[in-house]
Amino acid sequence: MLHAAVIDTKKSKRKINLARAEKFIKNLHAGASIFFVGNIRNSNNDKHVTGVSYDAHDRLVVKTFKEIYDEAIKKFKLKKAKVFIEHAKGYVALGKPSIIIAVSCKHRHQAYNLSRYLIEKIKVRAPIWKKEFYKYKQSEWLKGISIKQ
Repeated sequence: MLHAAVIDTKKSKRKINLARAEKFIKNLHAGASIFFVGNIRNSNNDKHVTGVSYDAHDRLVVKTFKEIYDEAIKKFKLKKAKVFIEHAKGYVALGKPSIIIAVSCKHRHQAYNLSRYLIEKIKVRAPIWKKEFYKYKQSEWLKGISIKQ
């Protein structure tokens, strides 16, 4: 079971929320739950980061999340796993979450493998663009990762 969404910080009062993720993945068949929260950190490439803005093709992002989820379920031969993925769109302040990936699986090694697989594939394949804002009002769109690997 999958919940996948892009949360637009400009259009929605809803925020990325760990409690909502925990509620979704609750699973009596699962002995393990993993929560990955990607937060905005204060430095990148020796620059002082004050915040990040994300742009995304929402429908294509959700479609990509579903494709990656389907691949992972097959790859790891999982049954009854639950996955919650939400990514921010718009401005995200320093220290705030930009992505949550929560998974529940029967065993801990399955949950760890699934969580890691999801975030690594999302970073490469999801059409999400990142603009960092720096001290002294400078900003820069970050170079993406080529999907031709």
